[in-house]
Amino acid sequence: MVSFKVTDGERGGWTVLQVSGEMDLVTSPELRQRVHSAVADGRHRVVLDLSEVVFCDSSGVGVLIATRRLMRSCQGSLRLILPAQGAADSAHAHHVNRVLGALGVRRLFDVYADLTTATDEAAIPLQAATPA
Repeated sequence: MVSFKVTDGERGGWTVLQVSGEMDLVTSPELRQRVHSAVADGRHRVVLDLSEVVFCDSSGVGVLIATRRLMRSCQGSLRLILPAQGAADSAHAHHVNRVLGALGVRRLFDVYADLTTATDEAAIPLQAATPA
């Protein structure tokens, strides 16, 4: 069994939530609560580092979409970290990218390859892959 964990930190004015394990019906509410707590504390610039997520079902995607909606409602910013295709040890991130792409929602998110670029104001998000 893969354990689910969310750790938080700060970097360059961004709240960083590092997510690992499986995002599913059982674990997704914890991530939702952590995001809501951050926003309630006045933190409106959030990076979700999903590079260590090994599985994401529709409830996990629902939390990502709800987080995007919440951040937009408070004039905040949301960035996702999903390592670029071909990056070392990025097989898990490919799963999340595939799920978001298959559901047609990948384009809704600003995605970055790593924490350095995700917290860089001048960095440009990765483009969503064009379906073959």
